[in-house]
Amino acid sequence: MSKLLIGLLSFTIFLAACEDPAANKPKATTAEPTGNSAANAANNSATAMAPAATGNEMAITPENSKIVFTGSKVNGKHEGGFNKFSGAIDLVDGKADGSSVWVDIDMTSVFTDADGLTKHLMTGDFFDVAKYPKASFRSTRIAADTANGANNYSIIGDLELRGVKKSVTFPATINVTDNNVAVNADFSINRKNFGIVYAGKADDLIRDDVVINLELNAPRKK
Repeated sequence: MSKLLIGLLSFTIFLAACEDPAANKPKATTAEPTGNSAANAANNSATAMAPAATGNEMAITPENSKIVFTGSKVNGKHEGGFNKFSGAIDLVDGKADGSSVWVDIDMTSVFTDADGLTKHLMTGDFFDVAKYPKASFRSTRIAADTANGANNYSIIGDLELRGVKKSVTFPATINVTDNNVAVNADFSINRKNFGIVYAGKADDLIRDDVVINLELNAPRKK
């Protein structure tokens, strides 16, 4: 095999290893959380009560849903997710508009494709689960995104992670059937917006954007 061919193969492998999984994903936007600052400060411990249902409430559990993520660095990527979480979709008038979703995540249940990384994510460099054992999301609005076709929506809500609360907006598809409500979202979020600023080694730098994939399939009550 010629040196040129070996060089081309090596370069191709290097590019594949460095590919950014967030490059082609829509980016979630972040802003200050909803409500007044005093209320936000009081609720900044991720202990807010589950919102009261106003419609048909359907449970979100690890048995019917998935919350996973992909993080990357200059020389590769890692897959992960959470084994323990709870939440609900509150379906109002049988349609996504005007409905809501909430989820609480047990951050100590994080897992990845590498045991060493899983343990590192639990430390103060990343999630600091000893101090912040729970993350939470409470939607404040679900709006139809008609420009992108049927079943496309923008979900806006307050995400609290590592003790930092921000309002986030991300795209999702929502399908309402007689049997269930399915919410699917695939987007990236900047970890530094939530105080996760660990950079990694000089030759192993961690990218800021992390891909979040949500697959929520809540069965409707009969």
